[in-house]
Amino acid sequence: MDSTPGISGDPASSRTPARGRRTAWHDGWVHDDDAGGMQLRLPYLSGSRGSGAAVSVPGVPGAVVFVRQRRARHYILRLRDDGVVRVTVPWHGSRAEAERFLVARREWVARERHRRDVAAGSRRGPWRAGTTVPLRGVDVPIEVTPARGRFRVAFGGESLTVTPLEAGNLRPRVEAHLRRLASRELPLRLSGLARVHGFAVSAVSIRNQRTRWGSCSASGRISLNWRLVQLPPAVCDYVLLHELTHLRHPNHSARFWRELARLCPDHAQARAWLRSSKLLAC
Repeated sequence: MDSTPGISGDPASSRTPARGRRTAWHDGWVHDDDAGGMQLRLPYLSGSRGSGAAVSVPGVPGAVVFVRQRRARHYILRLRDDGVVRVTVPWHGSRAEAERFLVARREWVARERHRRDVAAGSRRGPWRAGTTVPLRGVDVPIEVTPARGRFRVAFGGESLTVTPLEAGNLRPRVEAHLRRLASRELPLRLSGLARVHGFAVSAVSIRNQRTRWGSCSASGRISLNWRLVQLPPAVCDYVLLHELTHLRHPNHSARFWRELARLCPDHAQARAWLRSSKLLAC
């Protein structure tokens, strides 16, 4: 699937499936052992836990590493930040099946490389007057006006003051402002949803996570990415409800998804938005 951390599944799905067979597909939610909880990944993944020797696979440009993991149930495809394609192989899987899985999805690799190239180009430019910033699902333009030797910066109802030196590239100050906004808004929204649906959250923190939207630890502590304030409110609520649901179901079992569907009837649309969004690649 495009613009997600990667795609996964049974390599047999690239061939004609056997009668009655249902192929399991991963939608970007994975278990993170280091965090002791469940994680919602961003639409990209940096680094990898464990690595193999880089090799080349006919039909797939660039380096590829195959990493076997004991807990993996499906073949999983990722494009790392360094451009290397990473294929996770189930413990009892085979290299031949992993290569077939990869080759069948080489078009996804090409599209993901192109998307990241475009995003990298946008990151290099400074933020100035006229640059658009996502805020609550809307791209709002930055407006800059003189203010007694300084500059007033406004976007989407938010405002701050910067020095002439800072005005050369507004991104650091604007993102710092968004992080403060997230620290005010997200815990309140999470607490409100928890109260309505009968959850008890032990603690909440706002972090600058690069590889996940949020996480829920076994102790009931929820961490949220400050960039959630840039998402449409309904999508942000989906992420919050997803993490809250992990307080009752610390996994992605059928019971977890049934409970989340009950709490968030529009969860499928929110997940589709996350998969198609390029917001967090910029």
